[in-house]
Amino acid sequence: MENTSCTLARGHSNATLVEADFQYHLFTVIYSIVFVLGLLENVLALYLLTCNVKHTSHSIYLINLAVADTLFVCILPFKIHYHLNQNNWIFGDMACRITGTLYYINIYLSIAFFTCICMDRYIAVLHPFTYIRIKVTHYMTVVTSFWLTAASITIPLILGGPLHNKGTGNKTACFENFSLTSWTHRMLPYNVCALLFGFVIPFAIILISYPLVAKRINHTRHSIHKKKALRTIYLILLICILCFLPYHLTHLLHFLMRVQLIQSCLFTNLIYKMRRVTLALVSFNCCLNPILYYFTSSSKPWRLGLKFRSRSKVYTICDRKFSDYPY
Repeated sequence: MENTSCTLARGHSNATLVEADFQYHLFTVIYSIVFVLGLLENVLALYLLTCNVKHTSHSIYLINLAVADTLFVCILPFKIHYHLNQNNWIFGDMACRITGTLYYINIYLSIAFFTCICMDRYIAVLHPFTYIRIKVTHYMTVVTSFWLTAASITIPLILGGPLHNKGTGNKTACFENFSLTSWTHRMLPYNVCALLFGFVIPFAIILISYPLVAKRINHTRHSIHKKKALRTIYLILLICILCFLPYHLTHLLHFLMRVQLIQSCLFTNLIYKMRRVTLALVSFNCCLNPILYYFTSSSKPWRLGLKFRSRSKVYTICDRKFSDYPY
C-alpha cells in the first residue's frame, strides 16, 4: 500500500521517484530468515499445541495465531522473488491479490489474537468467578468471528479488481504504487479501518489491561508463578512494540501524506524508506510468537523426541486452577 512518488500523493502528473535501493536486499534477507524460522517454529508449535497441550481458552487463541502465522510464511517465497527481482511481479494479477491481501490480514489477525489473550487474562485475574463460567464454545465463537471478519475483508479485496500496476522500467508492482484515484476510492476505507479497528483500539486495550493484570499478579503469594506471568506479559508487549507499533506509526504518516496533510517531498522520501524498514520488521512477529507459545501453554510438559519442559507451572489462569491464588 505504498507509493514511490512524492508528487503522486499530491495528484501531480510529473512524478519524482523516491528511491530506496536498500529495500531489495533488506526484504530478501529478512523474508528468507522469517520463512525458514517461522515455518519450522509454527509447524512445530501447531503440533505441540494440538497434540501435547490441554485445550483451554488460551491454547485456542494460540493455535489460531499459529495457523495465521503459518499462512503468512507460506506466501513469503513469492515476496522474496518479487523483491529479489527489484520489485517486479511475474506471477500474475490473481496471485498478487491473494498474497498481498493475506500479508496484511495476518498483521491484524495477530493483533486480534493478542488482544484476545489480553482480555482472557484480564477477566481471569480480576474476575475469576466470571472466567470459570465461560465455556470453550464462547472462545470458539470469538475465534470464528475473527476469521469470518478476515474473510469478509479479504474476499471483496481479492475480487474487487487488479492490485498490480506497471511501474518504472516496465516493471510490474504488486500491492503498491497505487494511483491517487485507486487510493481515494478503493484503498482509503481499508486503511482507515485497519488503523483504527485493527491497531489503535486493540493496542489501547492491551496497554490499559496489562498493567491492571500485572498489578494483581504482583500481589500473589507464589513468586515463581508471578515471574512467569509477568514474563508472558512483557513478551506480548515486546512483540507489539517491536513489530506492530513502528509499522503503524509510519502507516499513519503515509495516510496523512495520502490525504495531503503532508506535502513535503523530502518528508515523503523519508516516510517511504521508513515504511520499507518497518514492513520488513513487522514480519518478525511470526518468529517471536512461538516463544510466546512455550511460555504461555499448559503446565503439561511438551515432548517431541527431546523434552521441552518449563521449570515451573504456568500461572493458574492458563488452566483455570485458581486454588493457588489468594483470591
